[in-house]
Formats: sequence, structure tokens, C-alpha cells
Amino acid sequence: MRPEPFFSGEGLNRADALRADPEAIARLAERPEARELAWKDGLPAIAEDGNLVWQQVTAPDLFLGLDGDRPRFASIPDSVEGYRAAYEMMANLSAEQAPLFAAALSLGGWHGRHRFCATCGAPTKIIRGGWSRSCPNCAAEHYPRVDPVVIMIAEHQGSALLGRQPHYPERRYSALAGFVETGESIEAAVARELNEEAGISVTNVTYLASQPWPFPSSLMIGCRAEALGSELTIDTAELEDARWFTRDEIAASLADPDAGPFQPPPRFAIARTLLEHWLTA
Repeated sequence: MRPEPFFSGEGLNRADALRADPEAIARLAERPEARELAWKDGLPAIAEDGNLVWQQVTAPDLFLGLDGDRPRFASIPDSVEGYRAAYEMMANLSAEQAPLFAAALSLGGWHGRHRFCATCGAPTKIIRGGWSRSCPNCAAEHYPRVDPVVIMIAEHQGSALLGRQPHYPERRYSALAGFVETGESIEAAVARELNEEAGISVTNVTYLASQPWPFPSSLMIGCRAEALGSELTIDTAELEDARWFTRDEIAASLADPDAGPFQPPPRFAIARTLLEHWLTA
């Protein structure tokens, strides 16, 4: 699927084989070309040119991986900034460095929220270069979690269903989405969320693409589905509005957000990628 969703891509060589060797990681941190990711206001710092900001290694808590043969580290931030504040900042983020931004933000935030063992409550310690935590008291190991979220375009007779949440910017409409629940398949989650939020039944659910979403640690699973009808029953606890948009309306909004019928999702949201794909499918 092209274009590739923002935050996707390989990013750094994560060098998993080195994570079990703390001495090797310590030697990497001492190399003159090693660098540490800078944080600003609880978020990875972004320079004016869109690239991430790096500094001399002072607190190599997290081993992010290798950029060629150059080691890259990050400290654990004292706190993670409110994610809504990050959206404006990400407008300038380089697409090539977005996967690293996502990994560092998710990993740093996870450590801040999981300093104590979920099994016995004792303080945990960082191991494996920051990619897990271990409990000295009960020997439990804890790993960064990823929460699966389905996000989908439902279509019916040449139109696509989009919704609007109350906190969205003015005129913003986007694809409907929801967390995959325990014991649920991707296809079942798509059908359930569309039925709960918009009152429609769907068939032929297909997978399109995925996107890491570091707010705080989701995996957005982009899908497409065919609606069996167009009548909507909107769950106003979840959505302020939902409506069908034609291909011409969506094309006009993507071409000129200010003049089009609605404000489309930002470039870094997979919902934008799904709409672009739907127009050409």
C-alpha cells in the first residue's frame, strides 16, 4: 500500500542481539560517535529542519539501536507531555525520522508508567537495553505493551463513512476507530465498532496497512469494509456526527482542506493514508 503511513518504516537497526549484553551496550555508549536523543517538554526534540535533535551521551537508559554503525540512546523523560500538544510539533517532523520518534516516545512513556511490578508491586529495574524491566523481588519480567486499534473506511455505493469527535478541530472528519477487545479478531472489531458507533452492518472486511501510534502505545490497523446499508444511528457518546462523503467530496477536501466540504485528518494520521488509498482503489 502506498503511500506508507506516517511513523511506519524500519527506522534504526534495533540490534536486538545486543540487548542481552549490557557490557556491549555500555561500550557502545562510550564510543565518540554515540549520541543521545534530546527531550523537550516531555517529547523527543525536533529541530527546525524536521530532524530529531541529538546530544552527547549522559544518561543512556534506553538503547534505541544503530544508525549505520553509530549507536543511538535515549534517557527516560521525567514525564511525557500531553499528546494533544505534540500534534502541532509533528507537522514539521521528517518522515524518515518519524519511526524513531514513535519508538522513543512509546518506550520512554512506558518506562515512566511501569516503574513498579504488576505482580508484586516492588520497584523494577531496566534490563535489555531498556526494552524490558525486571522485578528483583519476584523475578517477573515486563515488556512494553502494544494496544491494537482498528481504524476503517466503510463504503457504500461509492461513498465513504467518516465521523467527527467533539474534541476534533473545527470541520475535521476522520475514519472511525476503536480498540480491539480481548478475545476478538480484527474483522470482528471492525464490524462491532462500526455497528456501535454508526449503527451499520458490514461485510468483506479487508486489511490495508498498519501504523505505530505512540500516543501512548497503539498499533493502528487500517481496514476497509463494505456496508450493507447507508442508514446511520450515531452513538452520540462517541461521535458528534457521522456522514457519508462521495469520492468527489473527499478528493476536494484532500486537495484543498479550507475550501473542501470538511477538514481531513493530518498527514501523520493513518486515516489520511486510508482516504488517499480509497480514492485510488
